Amino acid sequence: MKILAIESSCDETAAAVVEDGRQVLSSVVASQVEEHKLYGGVVPEIASRRHAEAIVPVVSQALSDASVTLRDIEAIAVTYAPGLIGALLVGVNFAKGLSLSTGIPLVPTHHLRSHIASNYISNPDLKPPFLCLIVSGGHSHIVMVEDYTKMKIIGRTRDDAAGEAFDKAARTMGMPYPGGIALDKVAEDGDAHAFRLPRPVVHDAPYDFSFSGLKTAVINLIHNAAQKGTELNKADVCASFRYAVVDCLSTNFLKAAQDLGVSKLVIAGGVSANRLLRRTLADECQRRGYQLFMPDVSLCGDNAAMVGSQGYYEFCGGNIAGTDLNAFATMPIDALSF
Repeated sequence: MKILAIESSCDETAAAVVEDGRQVLSSVVASQVEEHKLYGGVVPEIASRRHAEAIVPVVSQALSDASVTLRDIEAIAVTYAPGLIGALLVGVNFAKGLSLSTGIPLVPTHHLRSHIASNYISNPDLKPPFLCLIVSGGHSHIVMVEDYTKMKIIGRTRDDAAGEAFDKAARTMGMPYPGGIALDKVAEDGDAHAFRLPRPVVHDAPYDFSFSGLKTAVINLIHNAAQKGTELNKADVCASFRYAVVDCLSTNFLKAAQDLGVSKLVIAGGVSANRLLRRTLADECQRRGYQLFMPDVSLCGDNAAMVGSQGYYEFCGGNIAGTDLNAFATMPIDALSF
């Protein structure tokens, strides 16, 4: 079964053709990163306009690269939540128009479910159930994936997401957008124990995260040094902060796995490309005898191949929408509304 997938939740306009949920026939991404760098982050209005400009050529290229036409497509999967509402609406409305004009079924796909599904592409033998850590610029979740379309939230951030904390810390140090990627690179040359940073704990929810205080601590460290005229070793600051964030993520994730008796672990989302997170979990899982599955780094960021993968399982589960499908800026991963 060939699915045309469309992704426009943030600042990448993407389209892909995916067969049977696992085989990527084409994947095209038009990134807006260079333009948003000028502003230090994503400007929603600009993102929406660029999606509108890019979506037709991106979809056309995806079909061409896969050597298929719309006659070969059996479903259209589109990200409809969560994300920037204006950006989402571009993809949703384009997909609805395409579905209406061709009669091809329309499959609404949740962005975070799609990030999980990137692992089905990278790891063809992976099947639920498993425990997944989803870490990105806007989300930090621990999710029990009971089946391809049945999920339960075990833990989540109470404030900032891990990716947001990385980006803001990097911006404070004058690093270009996207800051998390730049911080990760610089941290490789630093001493992770150079600075003592807090490990916030949510006492009434042992699997939940809180990164706001940790983010504030590193920003205060940088500002206080600047006010005193003290020069900090940037690599050491990056390494110490990265170590603290990864420590919080891995500690809660592994505790949840142990408490729930789950030995098959998965990571997903943009921050799953973080080098220390991947190394730490790989080492810990090997030590504990757990299986660990990670997406290829090329699939960690937003793309449409992951949408096509999850869209296949949503279609098989009967999750089909009509032309009244709407976009939603927020929506839990364990809920569907269309």
